[in-house]
Amino acid sequence: MKSNVTTIDAKSAGTVDLAESVFGLEPRVDILHRMVRYQLAKRRGGNHATKDRSQISGTSAKMYRQKGTGRARHGNAKAPQLRGGGKAFGPKPRSHAIGMPKKVRTMALRHALSAKAKAQELVVLDKAEAKDAKTAAMAKKLDKLGLHSALIVGGSEIDKNFGLAVRNLPNIDVLPVQGVNVYDILRRDKLVLTKDALESLEARLK
Repeated sequence: MKSNVTTIDAKSAGTVDLAESVFGLEPRVDILHRMVRYQLAKRRGGNHATKDRSQISGTSAKMYRQKGTGRARHGNAKAPQLRGGGKAFGPKPRSHAIGMPKKVRTMALRHALSAKAKAQELVVLDKAEAKDAKTAAMAKKLDKLGLHSALIVGGSEIDKNFGLAVRNLPNIDVLPVQGVNVYDILRRDKLVLTKDALESLEARLK
């Protein structure tokens, strides 16, 4: 499976072979859905909380005597059924993360890459580098490549000038290869891999 390689200036830089085991799979929607749910659940803060009756500020004195008033039996005013009282069974800080086997996570990444390759939304870039950190100039180059909504995956480190040039562009994300993930791949229209990122991903996922 071959793919054309282009430069940041939209010039041809040859071709490259894509591994069938990584980019040639039939995408499975169920696996991709599970992985996206896993990622979104894991990133939730889970810091929602309400106060129960032990945390409400107020007196602990009994409201009125137990018998003889004709009214309901109450203790103090912090009970949940009373206005201003503590919340019964309210949410407490917790983790929303769900389990996912490592093999399934790796499989999901393969299927996400294959989905982009099959939809012809995969672009292989020679290098993601820039001489100057100029956003306007970089925007013109990306526009020439047809990249209006894209995830650009570089090598182990992102070129400093390139990172500065694209960070204010809407719908353009940049990640080092070790940070590539299914959710970020699927949320953008195009996936751009540098040759270094491609080699690293194939070595990791084969």
